[in-house]
Amino acid sequence: MLLMAFDSTQQALRAEMLLEYADIENDMCPTPKQITAGCALSLEFPEDDLDQVKQIVSEENVEIRGIYMKKEDYYVEV
Repeated sequence: MLLMAFDSTQQALRAEMLLEYADIENDMCPTPKQITAGCALSLEFPEDDLDQVKQIVSEENVEIRGIYMKKEDYYVEV
């Protein structure tokens, strides 16, 4: 699973709606402390859907902090 972090709750909720509309499995979760973001909410989604998620974020002008992958006990941006 990958994690998409946001700077605002409004953008997190908007992204959740857009991913659900596109039938992309996602789960709202707390933003990990290792990721500095302005919003306490993040979205997890399957790595296989990365290209489609990036396309949706770009086309719909969703403002994100970044997309991250967990490596052992830390996160790296993808």
